[in-house]
Amino acid sequence: MKRIVALSCFLCLTASFTVAQERGELLDPKIRDLLHEALSGELAKEHVIQITRHHRIQGSRGYRDAAHYVFTQLRKIGYSENDVYIESFKSDGKVKYQTWQSPSGWDISSAELRMIEPYEERIVGYPEIAMSVMTYSNAGDVTAELVWVGRGTKDEDYQGKNVQGKFVLATGYGGDVHRLGVLKYGARAVVCYLDDDRAKEYPDMLQYTGMWPKTEELDRVTFGFNLTNRQGEKLREMLLEGRKVVLHGRVDGIGLEPYFMDVVVAHIRGSKLPDEELVFSAHLDHPKESANDNASGSAALLDIARTLHQLVESGKFPRPKRSFRFIWVPEWYGTMAYIDAHPEMRGPALGGEFLANMNMDMVGENLELLHSKLIITRTPGSLPSIVNDVVENMAEMVSRIEIRTPRGSLSVPNYRVTAYSGGSDHMMFIDRKIPGVMFSHSPDYTHHTSEDTPDKVDPVELERAELIATGTAWFLANLEPSQAEDLAYLAGANCAGRVGEALRRAHRQVSSSVGSELPTSWAEAQNMVNHVVRWEQQTINSILAFNSADNVKRVVRVIQDQLALQRSSGLNGLRSAMGERGLPFEIPVLENKPDMRIPIRLTRGPLDFDLPESNLLGTAAAWYKSSEFTLDGNRRFELINFIDGERTISDIRNALSAEFGPIKTSVISRYLEDLVKVGVLQWK
Repeated sequence: MKRIVALSCFLCLTASFTVAQERGELLDPKIRDLLHEALSGELAKEHVIQITRHHRIQGSRGYRDAAHYVFTQLRKIGYSENDVYIESFKSDGKVKYQTWQSPSGWDISSAELRMIEPYEERIVGYPEIAMSVMTYSNAGDVTAELVWVGRGTKDEDYQGKNVQGKFVLATGYGGDVHRLGVLKYGARAVVCYLDDDRAKEYPDMLQYTGMWPKTEELDRVTFGFNLTNRQGEKLREMLLEGRKVVLHGRVDGIGLEPYFMDVVVAHIRGSKLPDEELVFSAHLDHPKESANDNASGSAALLDIARTLHQLVESGKFPRPKRSFRFIWVPEWYGTMAYIDAHPEMRGPALGGEFLANMNMDMVGENLELLHSKLIITRTPGSLPSIVNDVVENMAEMVSRIEIRTPRGSLSVPNYRVTAYSGGSDHMMFIDRKIPGVMFSHSPDYTHHTSEDTPDKVDPVELERAELIATGTAWFLANLEPSQAEDLAYLAGANCAGRVGEALRRAHRQVSSSVGSELPTSWAEAQNMVNHVVRWEQQTINSILAFNSADNVKRVVRVIQDQLALQRSSGLNGLRSAMGERGLPFEIPVLENKPDMRIPIRLTRGPLDFDLPESNLLGTAAAWYKSSEFTLDGNRRFELINFIDGERTISDIRNALSAEFGPIKTSVISRYLEDLVKVGVLQWK
């Protein structure tokens, strides 16, 4: 009987493996099933609830409490004192990590905003609604008249209005209103409310805003309150009716103070290649009400850390060949400080041994309640990586798994793998040439509002995101030569598809051009195709960072040659088609006078978002708000990534245009010249 059962189990496993192969799944079905069984969206949801009890603003005592919760849970799971610890970094609003000024420490105990005239009414209070007080508000007590200033973020909003010594009511972002209304025009405090479309649909929702004072502003910061749309509109209507409105606001506690940013770190050490690491990250900060952003990512990371530790320690999984590192960070600032303290955190392109980053940021949204979907962002053109293809394969695998929990939703999987976009800590890893992939959700009407509560976090979606990220990391940490060869062929097919799509875009681009536009369109199209093929060849080559066996190298070379042939034949076909339209076969150049200057970086890390304009004056700074400046945040980040001490300005322009569409060299030149002026670049 035992032999029959054993044979039956063997046949089931064989059938499972065969089905997985037919589907093109990379992960061994036995590993997949064990992870599916061990990962728990329900346990992660419990962590979400606990984490959201803390008002965890970067640099605050509330954040430290949340960090200690994570640390304590890891110790309970079984991580030793050598494998889990907290690293603290100074955070006083003065110290800088590369170009990033640290936030100030912050602590308050209570706050209240009341209307005194024309009648008395309590409007809002802290701590019951933690998000009601603008973060980094100082302690204070003010009774004053209220003045309406519209958005309150431009000088013209204050023209003809006397706000000296008063409260200002505005709909702009709290810190921007405070900077003008209080620091420039002499108001005592600010009151802001949300007035976009979502606020009109959810009038009792209030927005998270903060002061974020600059170093030179620390001594002059007062305080502010965030209100709901219903509350704000009521006050505005009273003022527009000509009624006098007097408010009394108080904030008790320390306010701004020198403090620390804590990073919780945990390790699972590799067995054969322990110095080679894959990093999981999640930012732990945000106001008390913030559940999806990002208690969900922090909780998912806790559950992944628990699962891998227990599977390894129980013997169900072998110890991974490479190491895993888990970090819970204060978003942006804490990650920058942590990487500053760990110069060894470099990807292979910089001679390092950190091979991938799974960044979990807003990973548990209830798809049915929020009408949302899981967004997985690829690495940018400056860092092509096989990690993207593995993540996508894992997402396809998970979409076929029936994941249900007792308290979870009945949603069906809904995900998209998209081109690179920023907005989270994966940017810090990409800057160090560590391929970073972000897991997130969009759209989300609750983002940065009091509606981002644990009831909208779904254990089912948490588990899906966990399984994709964990499956990816485990597969890459233990990649065998045969698996690497299979991965190369899978990625080769994907690369060929992406090159084919680039050729299609090139054809559409030149086909829609007429007359004098045609030569330039053809040059731009060829530039785009050439870059895409080069990036896809680099994607295939990146497999060798995970396994460089001779058979893998041979397959990599073959696929790279095939991609080169695809480029040649595709461009020849386009050239013939263009010849039929009267375009000479002589290839036009992109620029008559290429800019051959070579910039060199003087800082590490993504640049502070306000650079260079924050260090410029007058028209020089104003240019960045004009229509002439066409570089959004993603383009600016990627432009800096292309600076390698070898590329000229024209080379950078061509790479950036291949990724995002044609960009004027003059715009890039001026931007780089300004960065040289403010001291973050120099010319080679």
